[in-house]
Amino acid sequence: MALLVISAHDSHPPEATLVDSGLDEANNAAAPLHEVRPLSCFARDAVGQVMGGAVGRRWGPCCELQQLWVAASHRRQGVGRQLIEAFEAHALSHGCSSFYLETFSFQAPALYESLGYRVAYEHAVYPHGIVKYIMVKRLGTGGANAAPS
Repeated sequence: MALLVISAHDSHPPEATLVDSGLDEANNAAAPLHEVRPLSCFARDAVGQVMGGAVGRRWGPCCELQQLWVAASHRRQGVGRQLIEAFEAHALSHGCSSFYLETFSFQAPALYESLGYRVAYEHAVYPHGIVKYIMVKRLGTGGANAAPS
């Protein structure tokens, strides 16, 4: 075996792009990831200012909500709920029926639970008692909650 030298870093040196491109190449050879499509919804006020947004992606029947953000001055007013509902409706129009997301305990797990998401996995290893939840939800084509699988 040839000499192997491993280096460790506290940052991402330029070589980190090689990991991304190599992984992309391997993943694309194994799965039709070119089918993954972005999906997003935004809430705006009367003058067009963005108050919040839901950003994710869809692939076949699966839809991932990757980010939900509402401006601090508009939180706890139903904006997040409306964004998630619009995001799900838009995904349903593309044939999605399985939804998933990751959220920390200090973010919005209660909001997601109130919208029918359930915790599929709980990762309680973070400092300060913080927990990461992976949450899932299944919707039927008519928009009604289907039984979790």
